[in-house]
Amino acid sequence: MRRARFSGATRAVLGCVALLFCAAPTPGDVGGCGQDPQELDGETFFDSKANIDCQRCLDCQLTTNSCERACDTSSPLPAFPEGCAPLVHDGEVCLRALLFASCSDYGGYVADRGPRIPTECNFCPVAP
Repeated sequence: MRRARFSGATRAVLGCVALLFCAAPTPGDVGGCGQDPQELDGETFFDSKANIDCQRCLDCQLTTNSCERACDTSSPLPAFPEGCAPLVHDGEVCLRALLFASCSDYGGYVADRGPRIPTECNFCPVAP
């Protein structure tokens, strides 16, 4: 049986195609979105989140304890659990998800009993 021979031009094209597909960054690489990895500042994040929570509670006419705390500027801000170090990009994605959530979804986020955490905001999930 005779082996097929590839011309030099064919080899060059195949090599370029392989390089193109194998050398690209993979999705999810840190900095893959053109940002250097920076740790998220908890105070700034939780202040922004409280502002969004308060505004969304007012827009959606939600009256829960979480809404009251979010709108009360004298309430202390929470902090990330020890060992949890989300990145700035994570915080941006979370806040954007909150801004664009439907009122029914938001009601679940600020519910007095069994509030849900949007997946985009679950930076440090607790093991079951």
